[in-house]
Amino acid sequence: RMIESVHGEVHHCTEDSWVDRLAEVLGSRCARNLLIPKEHEIGVKLRSSTLEREDLPHLLIYDEAIESWKSVLFNDVDASITSTRGGIAETGSLIMWPNTDEPRLMSLVPPIHVAVLFASELYTTFHEAMQAQNWKAGMPTNALLVSGPSKTADIEQTLAYGVHGPKELIVLIIE
Repeated sequence: RMIESVHGEVHHCTEDSWVDRLAEVLGSRCARNLLIPKEHEIGVKLRSSTLEREDLPHLLIYDEAIESWKSVLFNDVDASITSTRGGIAETGSLIMWPNTDEPRLMSLVPPIHVAVLFASELYTTFHEAMQAQNWKAGMPTNALLVSGPSKTADIEQTLAYGVHGPKELIVLIIE
C-alpha cells in the first residue's frame, strides 16, 4: 500500500509465475529491452526462460564496465530488473545493496525499474530489517532505500514524478 501511494506498482506473484507477470507488464509498456544481471538468479532465470518463450523483451546483460556502454544505458535501455535485500512495510521502501553484478545504475537510469522482492524479506520497520539481517556485521559501500519512482519538488514546489531517473517502479512480490 505504501509504495503504491507514491506511484509505485505492485504485483503479487509466485516463484513459478513472476516471469509471466514480468512479460505481461513489460509487454503492456512496449519495452523493447530489459537490462538484467549476469550472475544473479534473476538474470539466470530470465536467460533460460527466453529459450522457451518469445514474449519477453530482448535481454541486455550487464557484463561490461560502464564506460564501454554508457551511451546505450542512458539512451537505449527501456527497463531493468534488480533484486532487493528486503522491503520496509512502514515506508514502502525497498532495500537494495548494489554490487558489480547489479550496480546502482541499473535501478537509477532506465525509465522502468522492476524490483523483485521476496515476501519473506518484508519487514515492518527499518530497524527490524537492520536487526534481522545483522547489518552491524558489515554493510556495502553503497546501500539504497528506494521508495517509488524518481520524484522532485524543485519546480515551483510542485511534486513531479519520473523527472530524474525511473519514471516507473514496478515491484514483483514473490510469495
